[in-house]
Amino acid sequence: MLVLSKHDVDGLLSAPAMLDALEAGFRAYSTGQASVPPRTAARAPAGLLGAMPGWVAQRGFALKAVSVFPANAERGLPTHQGVITLFDEQDGSLLSVIDGEHITAMRTGGGAAVSVRHLARSDAKILTILGAGVQGHAHLATVPLTRDFTTIRVSSRNPGRAAALAASDPRCVVVPDFEEAVRGADVVCCCTDAREPITRYEWFDSGAHVTSVGGTFGPELDPDTIRHARVFVEWRGAAENAPPAGAHELQGRDPATLTELGEVIAGLRPGRQGGDEITVYKSTGSGFEDAVVARVVYDAAVATNVGTEVAL
Repeated sequence: MLVLSKHDVDGLLSAPAMLDALEAGFRAYSTGQASVPPRTAARAPAGLLGAMPGWVAQRGFALKAVSVFPANAERGLPTHQGVITLFDEQDGSLLSVIDGEHITAMRTGGGAAVSVRHLARSDAKILTILGAGVQGHAHLATVPLTRDFTTIRVSSRNPGRAAALAASDPRCVVVPDFEEAVRGADVVCCCTDAREPITRYEWFDSGAHVTSVGGTFGPELDPDTIRHARVFVEWRGAAENAPPAGAHELQGRDPATLTELGEVIAGLRPGRQGGDEITVYKSTGSGFEDAVVARVVYDAAVATNVGTEVAL
């Protein structure tokens, strides 16, 4: 098997290739070309250990084990750590063991970026990123690939992190207040570890597209936003399963009112239906995302002779 370290993955993962693979993964999931059971997790006092298997036809067959420990940020440690095991879908043989930290971060931001590609207004110019941690960086690396943004607002409860993130792109400006950062924005990306809503529905301009990838331990979006906006998801199970498989914000919601992003990509259901419509992409993370991105990384490693071969 091929062992790929975090350093290997950092050098191998191309953001544009990842977005194309994720788009194909969304489509495959919503057209019956994937098998992704709900993730499960064992909980410890300070965090959890999740298991996320997924198969996407001809694009990846993988199992990710990921730990989520929010307090690690205060210790200078990653909040999400894990490993992805990639298998051959024809004979089940183990192909690779891949560090999951960078893939988890990038595919999460990448999923939000794919939603922007398909749901944001084509003339979107102002992007707001709420949160300047790992996901803030992942969103800045991926979402601007989908639209010609002229201004990127960065807001965080940690001013130092906001300044550091903003320094990486000349279009960025730091906005200290979340409400100020949201008002007037065309795309708003929420990527925090909040336990309660960080935005309000009345802050969003008509026509805004909102993404939310936070909320493992509580809701990131307020009930009015979920109630009044059109909501798009990776899978309808986000409303049918309790967290961490499902989303806090979607508990009790009729799954039939949700649209899978893959259905939009496949042309099965409509996406944005008007310039004034507020759309929301609520992510919980899915094993199909890890599977397709792990396969992209593995194929790049084989093509460039990167990694360490190990016999078990």
